Amino acid sequence: MVAKAGKTNEPGQFLVEIRDASVGFGRHEVLRDITVQIPRGETLVVIGESGCGKTVLLKSIIGLVRPYQGSVLFDGNDLSKLRQQELARERTRFGFLFQGAALFDSMTVRQNISFPLREHTKKPADEINQIVEDRIADVGLPETVLDQKPVQLSGGMRKRVGLARAMAMNPDLMLYDEPTTGLDPIMSDVINELILRSRERYDVTSVVVTHDMRTARKVADRVIMLYPLGRLDEDEPQMIFNGPPEDIDGSGDARVTQFVEGEAGERLMEMRQRGAL
Repeated sequence: MVAKAGKTNEPGQFLVEIRDASVGFGRHEVLRDITVQIPRGETLVVIGESGCGKTVLLKSIIGLVRPYQGSVLFDGNDLSKLRQQELARERTRFGFLFQGAALFDSMTVRQNISFPLREHTKKPADEINQIVEDRIADVGLPETVLDQKPVQLSGGMRKRVGLARAMAMNPDLMLYDEPTTGLDPIMSDVINELILRSRERYDVTSVVVTHDMRTARKVADRVIMLYPLGRLDEDEPQMIFNGPPEDIDGSGDARVTQFVEGEAGERLMEMRQRGAL
């Protein structure tokens, strides 16, 4: 396990705190009165149907989207109150695996993984190269891929390169946006195993947004489920589940059960009533 300067894991300490946060775009509200505390070292999985605000929640955690009400704290700092330079410095402590890996097509794999190190550190070239080689080994890829371009790689290999790049700076917080989307079941499980291995090896806190219940059950310490605001009354909470993954099947909320089991019955009935079917 890699030690981090100044990192503590004392009970009761939260790396991320979201306090009564509401986020909207114009008149369209996406998140309403969300409160979540994420202890250091926890892997939190966020589930919910499309349009419920999962990715917006991720963007709020790293300060790309700011709530019009409430606050988001990272390591005790309110991100909305930081100057741009301070916010940029805090973001070097985040790793982000984007849904499509978001690699630079014009760069080799080596250049992609080394990019954050070259941009944000003053490490010598030989040390950067060693980190790149260590990270590519961590995700189970041979060094021969380092001189290839992303277009030469399969979807699963690109995801693993994206993970290697995200871990290059040894982040305190890893964010995963649909990490298994578009992958076959075997490669999806490879990514799940890498998420688990990253947490164990680097003592990282993680937030995973996914539709994949196999991912949620395998990697989560805790699961929260968000529900689209357009389907809720004003006094209903948007977070309809918050607990360990083993409790989700017995939640007692029909909306949670329908999502977990992939049942479309009620939704199909609503669509028929609207004339959409």
